[in-house]
Amino acid sequence: MLRQARLSSRYLVLLLTPWPLLSTASAPDASKAAALNSDEFSWHKIAPSDELVWHDCYSGHQCARLKVPLDYENPDGASAAIAMRRIHSVVPHDSPEYRGPILASPGGPGASGVDFIQQFGHKISVIVGPEFDIVGCDPRGISRSTPRASFFEDRAERNLFWSTSGNSITASSSDDALARMWAQSMLVGRLAGERDDGNLRFIHSDYTARDMLRIVEAHGREKIQYWGFSYGSVLGATFAAMFPDKVGRLVIDGVVDSENYYAAECSNNLMDTEKVWTAFLNGCVDAGPTKCPIYSPTAAEIQATVDDLYDSLRKRPIPVRTATSYGIVDYDLMRNTIFVSLYKPFALFPTLARALADLSAGNATGLYQISEAPQFKCSCDLDEFSFENVNDGGLAVLCNDGKRISKSFEDAEKHYRNLLANSSWADVWMSACDRLACMAWPEFPKTNFHGPFVANTSFPLLMVGNTADPVTPLWAAKKMAQGFSGSVVLTQDSIGHCSLAAPSLCTQKHIRNYFRDGVLPEAGTVCSTDSGPFDALLEGQGVEGGGEEAQVVLGGFSAEDRTLLEAVQGLARAWDVPLGM
Repeated sequence: MLRQARLSSRYLVLLLTPWPLLSTASAPDASKAAALNSDEFSWHKIAPSDELVWHDCYSGHQCARLKVPLDYENPDGASAAIAMRRIHSVVPHDSPEYRGPILASPGGPGASGVDFIQQFGHKISVIVGPEFDIVGCDPRGISRSTPRASFFEDRAERNLFWSTSGNSITASSSDDALARMWAQSMLVGRLAGERDDGNLRFIHSDYTARDMLRIVEAHGREKIQYWGFSYGSVLGATFAAMFPDKVGRLVIDGVVDSENYYAAECSNNLMDTEKVWTAFLNGCVDAGPTKCPIYSPTAAEIQATVDDLYDSLRKRPIPVRTATSYGIVDYDLMRNTIFVSLYKPFALFPTLARALADLSAGNATGLYQISEAPQFKCSCDLDEFSFENVNDGGLAVLCNDGKRISKSFEDAEKHYRNLLANSSWADVWMSACDRLACMAWPEFPKTNFHGPFVANTSFPLLMVGNTADPVTPLWAAKKMAQGFSGSVVLTQDSIGHCSLAAPSLCTQKHIRNYFRDGVLPEAGTVCSTDSGPFDALLEGQGVEGGGEEAQVVLGGFSAEDRTLLEAVQGLARAWDVPLGM
């Protein structure tokens, strides 16, 4: 779920969509990253319409902009336009085998469903089967959906604000770090209020859930089919609680405690974070020096090496210049980069191990490149970036959803101490969960839906949780399941954020069977993974990269299972799956 507005432009890429938008190569390809953040197709060509009208876009996909009420309490007033992108089912729509659209949400709040479909829709299609359309939308206020939330006059002002306000800090970086974060948050709230064009108050999950129902109805369907990740689980639970009779198939994956989310607490996300970091240490020991370059005979020795690197960077940050950018590797960058790797261990643990080993030898380039992003460039064309994804919309959702936050710095300190008592990663999470940014938020009426999350839905929900998820613990899935009659929790015995963080043929077959045939796994079902984070070779990671061990893993499967596992492996080994929490 959550991203962060308090971080530098590089960290925005990391925690705005915490599975970083980077290349799957050993070092990020800046040109690829830039292409992912730009539109090859002009959304200006599509006029918003009351009916769902699809237009060819990009390469073989279809796009639409659907009109919905800006304010559902005044449905005949102004409208918003929801941008959507779909991958058409392989099965023709007039075939009896066609099963309709699945709406996929990568979370955030603030992540782009349009981008998600662009990058990974085909792999999702392989998982669920050819009978479904795969549809992603940019939620209201986000990216290509208009009106878009913006607290800044232009792109240059936004970039200057985040890059010059001391915003790449963690709460443990210095004695005044938390105070600086608090001061910046007060500025963000003030800017949001001053720059509000009157539309900001309508950007929240209640209305997004209503938009989802409009999208379902525009497809000529009565009930939703939905797969939501991380914050997308909040959207799914919200929809199910608001419209229990409109649930056809609903999977929420990487489940957030929605009550805690709407209370703006961010207080129980880190219950299993340490388990994931411990898995890195122990996995490195088990992998040995060939696959884990920072190897030592014991986990304690590796931890000591990492602690020494933290101390070294506190005393003397390292300047880095690459072919495409430059920056400073300091304590905060190292801390944030390690935290991000916990989201995607199968993609990032081998690369992180190499980067840390290089750092021990005085070379910081590898660590820098994990989070490297294209340098900001101005444009004289006002339309060129009018549909780009910015952090403002995600903050709008979060702050409009949550209860009011005290403006007191003392209360912020207390909240941090409470988090720190439960997890050593509280210093990063204080920034990553965005709670502080809502302290000075405009005082809009809090009349939107906040629960309860209790419903007898027209079809049971499927909830998916990992045994060690860094920000959405399995406990939350079990808690949320109690409120929805007949729902089942499917446990994936893995580390990482959401099921797509790890390759499990078992998990994805259960999800396919649920969508295709309405079959829920038996209560208590636990799925294992088909490989480990350090199984891929450092050169040519993953199935698509041609790693030798990945080919061995695929050797014993049927042709159908091979195709499915290749998609699952590709998602698990990719750096750039933008699932936000």
